[in-house]
Amino acid sequence: MALATDRNTPMRQPGIQSGLAAVALIHAGALVMRNAAGYITKGAAATGSVGVGRAEERVDNAAGSAGDLPVQFRPGTFLFKNSASTDEITIAQIGDICWIVDDETVAKTSNSAARSPAGFVADVDDQGVWVRFDEALTRVYVEGIANPV
Repeated sequence: MALATDRNTPMRQPGIQSGLAAVALIHAGALVMRNAAGYITKGAAATGSVGVGRAEERVDNAAGSAGDLPVQFRPGTFLFKNSASTDEITIAQIGDICWIVDDETVAKTSNSAARSPAGFVADVDDQGVWVRFDEALTRVYVEGIANPV
């Protein structure tokens, strides 16, 4: 039935809280990713995950099971370390997908499909790489590359 009066519609910020993976320690400010099981874990060179943003707090679930503890994270555009040598990101990669090396570093390539996508390169400067995290957009983009129409 259509509204006949105002409605207080609850809102949830995207990605603000999700369950932490088992045996995981997340540091505040870390690049975090969602694993294939749907839990948040620290950025690492692994496949089957996707970058979701920056951890807002330190959470230690080293002795716990998946989902025992929540972790606060935020999507958006954040500065992370640039990879080196042939995997270094330059301004030529602005707009391209970058790939997760660890919880503070991103790279230009997937290292022959050994890394998960972090997000999109928004900018590159002397401090590092500005990465735009949008989980849904990153998943759609990567799926399109893997399975073109």
